[in-house]
Amino acid sequence: MATLIAPTAALRIAGGSFLISNPSPADCFFPEDFTQEHRQIAQTTADFAMHEVVPNSDAIEAKDFSVTRRLIKEAAGLGLTAADIPEEYGGMEMDKASSAIIAENISKQGSFSVSFSAHTGIGTLPLVWYGTEKQKLRYLPKLADGSYVGAYALSESSSGSDAVNASTRAVLSADGTSYTLNGEKMWITNGGFADIFTVFAKCLVTEGKDAGKERLTAFLVEKGTPGFTPGKEEHKLGIRGSSTTPLIFRDCKIPVGNLLGEVGKGHHIAFNILNVGRYKLGNAAIGAARGAFNNGLRYAKDRKAFGRSICEFGLIQEKLANMAIGVFVGEAVCYRTVGLIDAALTGVEKDDTREIQRRIEDYAVECSIVKVWASEMLDMVVDENLQIFAGYGYVEEYPAERAYRDSRINRIFEGTNEINRLIITGWMMKSAMSGKLALIPAIKSLMDEVMAGPILKEDLDGALAGAFHLLAAAKKLTLFAAGGATQRYMTKIADEQEVMGTLADMIIEVFAMESAVLRAEKMGGDVPVAMARVYAATAFERTELAARKIIAAVAEGDMLRTQAAILRRLSKHDGEDTIALRRQVARHFIEAGKYSL
Repeated sequence: MATLIAPTAALRIAGGSFLISNPSPADCFFPEDFTQEHRQIAQTTADFAMHEVVPNSDAIEAKDFSVTRRLIKEAAGLGLTAADIPEEYGGMEMDKASSAIIAENISKQGSFSVSFSAHTGIGTLPLVWYGTEKQKLRYLPKLADGSYVGAYALSESSSGSDAVNASTRAVLSADGTSYTLNGEKMWITNGGFADIFTVFAKCLVTEGKDAGKERLTAFLVEKGTPGFTPGKEEHKLGIRGSSTTPLIFRDCKIPVGNLLGEVGKGHHIAFNILNVGRYKLGNAAIGAARGAFNNGLRYAKDRKAFGRSICEFGLIQEKLANMAIGVFVGEAVCYRTVGLIDAALTGVEKDDTREIQRRIEDYAVECSIVKVWASEMLDMVVDENLQIFAGYGYVEEYPAERAYRDSRINRIFEGTNEINRLIITGWMMKSAMSGKLALIPAIKSLMDEVMAGPILKEDLDGALAGAFHLLAAAKKLTLFAAGGATQRYMTKIADEQEVMGTLADMIIEVFAMESAVLRAEKMGGDVPVAMARVYAATAFERTELAARKIIAAVAEGDMLRTQAAILRRLSKHDGEDTIALRRQVARHFIEAGKYSL
């Protein structure tokens, strides 16, 4: 049965437009907007993860893949593997919010979460979007019911981030009936036990504008195909219970019917699939962060030092508050993004896969923001969690140790965070240059405002007034820094990766600040408001520091002094007592005994 949500806005909101617009809480989808069916899916998934997956952690971590396959099959019995598969191929055909909810709640055991997510996401979606009718009928029902496990083979040892420059080659036979693959893939999740692989290789294009050139192309390769061998399992820092292997192709012949999509169009498959992988990774990170917070909170309440529970100490409360705020803001960032996508997909025919991909691609910048922000937030949470456990946190039998190790991969998965930062700024700049986003007029309007004299604050009321002022100032700082950088480097700005990355940090903070403040406004209540105020205050400090870094890089002499003076005017704000607000947040969750929003 398809699960649908109502559009969160009367009009579709353009991707990236948050920097130059002022959406309302009604325009945003947050966990408070879940339908009853969404909540049932969340509960079903969480119960399965807690009662079926977690008790098998020892076997999973020992790489007993028969257990992983059995659990995937059991998850399929609950419909959890089929969320993104159309009904006619055995799927559940849910909305993207439901799919994200599953990714979040399955993440109570990191290794299984990775195996499951690779199967249901990058292992399945290429077929959903690009498969022929024959391919879909052959493979999708098996992927939906868990009898087949999927995998996705893009990376190579010499072309991890630069995936388009693959060295694996596919050559069409003289009679046109088969392709021969030669090469190796690296770091393939589920590589040791998957049944069907989406494999990318360079292939000669014979028609169109790229005729005579080798271009990235996707193929479906089944386990057991002669000439195809998974390599040895990698022994990893974290997610040790997931399968990660090379894939070796030596004169591997596959029928021409296993071409996925078109010859030379593999980059479209790779990039469009990764957008979905990025926002779902963000949801998985939120689920893992909530679990780490709850473990740390329980330990802090139980552990005694100097005659009282360590959760009563201010520095421990500060850690607990930062962790809880990370989860709160992460939920806002992730579900706001998936809500934008679901709203954009409203009214699109389910078999119009090209339009579905195009509309999801419109939110590529938000998907990259989710990936970067959530993965780095999770690293902060598991680090603070280990610190709360102290010496016990470094011991394997306690949960903090594995959570710490498992977290680190997320900044590498689905494109490194460095690559995603370049995507964020590059996408925004490209959209500005093409006129898709009115960033250039917004920058010009800001400069006119600055040159006109003192900038008056908008008169706002309520507990979130200060946070909204900081948000408005952060948007202006980001536009100001972007204007200075583009004026200095013009079309060569892409070569200035440090500047591009710092601009991305500012863009990320604006989206996260706005998501937190709008969610708090929608929810009301002292604790959500306190969390949004803390995040706005600390995020603004980071945004201001990033702006100073960019201005110092793009200006000098009198110009630098002038721009620094403008920056000070744009940054002027009242302070926030974040110590008192963090204490309020920490005490709420200490009393609740868990993350309770």
